Amino acid sequence: MNIASYIDHTVLAANTTSEKISTLCKEAIEYHFASVCINSCHVKECAKKLLNTDVSVCTVVGFPLGAMSTKAKAFEAEQAINDGADEIDMVINIGWLKDGKDELVLKDIQAVKQACGDKLLKVIIETCLLTDEEKIKACALAKKAGADFVKTSTGFSTGGATVEDVALMRKTVGEELGVKASGGVHNYEEAKAMIDAGATRIGASCGVAIVTGATSDEQY
Repeated sequence: MNIASYIDHTVLAANTTSEKISTLCKEAIEYHFASVCINSCHVKECAKKLLNTDVSVCTVVGFPLGAMSTKAKAFEAEQAINDGADEIDMVINIGWLKDGKDELVLKDIQAVKQACGDKLLKVIIETCLLTDEEKIKACALAKKAGADFVKTSTGFSTGGATVEDVALMRKTVGEELGVKASGGVHNYEEAKAMIDAGATRIGASCGVAIVTGATSDEQY
């Protein structure tokens, strides 16, 4: 298995420097990761460094809480794409979902998808804050809204991806959507378990450890 092709090589910490971004891009090129996943202020820099490579630029929208206005999320996505992003990972409004405001959740995702155009949209549902019933509903709403992926976690809440959640998400969305497991994947064995459960992407800040057979203590 070419596990590198599953990995979104990730740095989302608030104290990320240009030096860290440069290292991230160099590693992504060397190991042929699927993408680098970074905050939107770094999109232009990454797009320039990754030009004419096989590595995509992924950024996050409404991150990490998902609780800003729909217009703000859509604008953030549009701006990121204008700066060179190929993929957008957005956080749903978790409070709306838990309140049963399904139509608002749907419109929130649809607005970002419209802003994305033909770029990939991954919808982060933050599984650690949801019941299984809510996870199923969130995945169904993302699919209805036209998203390309559902994603487990931001890595900034109370927990990350689990094999059980990935399997549930895969069962809910079928084969039409991708499933991204993110948060808490530290080594090859854990990544392989997520893929076996149905993940088609792995979000991790320890991509190099995963592909080289090491184990990282990184939180994401």
